[in-house]
Amino acid sequence: MATPTERIERYFVLAAQPDVEAYVAQFAPEVVVEDDGRTHVGVDAVRAWRRSVPGVRYDVRQVADTDAGTHVATVEISGDFPGSPVLLGFVFGFDDEERISRLVIAP
Repeated sequence: MATPTERIERYFVLAAQPDVEAYVAQFAPEVVVEDDGRTHVGVDAVRAWRRSVPGVRYDVRQVADTDAGTHVATVEISGDFPGSPVLLGFVFGFDDEERISRLVIAP
């Protein structure tokens, strides 16, 4: 069984790679992802969202647990986009099968 920190580190390894199917395989079927004011529900929606995201570099600065049972990663993202680099928070929730069930990305 992987720890939440290991699952989060795996998320960012897969997020940086071009293989979208390996990336979406880590999500629960009913996952909810919130990013940039939009909500994406389900793996198919996450797949479409992921394909629209430009390639970037992720530098995980910190991972912390919350009292609400979620886990927060503070991440510097850099790439070919306005305002690069940017520091964002990624709030992860996991299901009983260690899949990502909720992901909220916010400044």
